[in-house]
Amino acid sequence: GTLLMAKGDYAGAELLMRQALAIREKVLGPDHQDVANSLNSLGELLRAKGDYVNAEPLYRRALRITEKTLGPDHPYVAVCLNNWAMLLETKGDYTDAEPLVRRALKINEKALGVDHPYVARNLVNLGAVLRVKGDYAQSEPLLRRALAIDEKALGAGHPDVARCLNNLALLLEAKGDYPGAEPLVRGALAIDEKALGSDNAAVAIDLDSLAAVRRAKGDYTGAESLVQHA
Repeated sequence: GTLLMAKGDYAGAELLMRQALAIREKVLGPDHQDVANSLNSLGELLRAKGDYVNAEPLYRRALRITEKTLGPDHPYVAVCLNNWAMLLETKGDYTDAEPLVRRALKINEKALGVDHPYVARNLVNLGAVLRVKGDYAQSEPLLRRALAIDEKALGAGHPDVARCLNNLALLLEAKGDYPGAEPLVRGALAIDEKALGSDNAAVAIDLDSLAAVRRAKGDYTGAESLVQHA
C-alpha cells in the first residue's frame, strides 16, 4: 500500500491499506499499536487525496491508541501529532495546528535529542505555521535551525534539506526579500531534481515556489512558464 501510494496509485493503495487495517483490528484488537500504525498510514493517504474529513478521525484515533500503549511522551506520539497538525495546516487551521506541532517538537527534543532530523521536521512545520500567521520573527530562526540540523545530519543533497530551503524561501518572500529567497528555491529545486527525478511532486512544489518569487518581482512571463511546468 505504501509503495502504491508513493507511485501515485491512491485507489490501489487505499484498498490494501484498508485490508491491512481490518486484519489487524480483527486479529490484534482495536486498540493495538499496529492498528494505530495502519490508521496513520491510511490517514496519510487520505490527506494526500484531499479527503480531510475522513482522514482527521483516523489521526485522532491513532493518537489516542498510541498515547495509551506507548505513553504520552513516546516519539511515535510525536509522529501522530505531526501528521494531524499537517492535516490542519493543509485545511488552513493554523490555530489548532500550532499546539500539536509544539508538543511534537518538545517530545522529540527530549526523546531523540535537539539535533535529530525528526526535530528538524517539527521545526519546519512550526516555522511554516508561524509564517502563515505572520509571525516572521519567530518563524525564521526555527527554519534556519532546521536547515542546519538537516545539512549536518543528512547531507546537503538530501530532499529534507530542500524542504527547509523551500520553506525558508517562502518566509523571505513573505518579508519582501526576493533576492534572498530566489537562490534558496533554486537550491531546493536542484536538490530535488537530482535526488528524486525531474517529474517528482516535490519538484513541482519547488517550481511553484520559484514562480511565486518571480511573480512578486514582476516577472509574470517567467512565473507563468514555471507554473505551467509545475
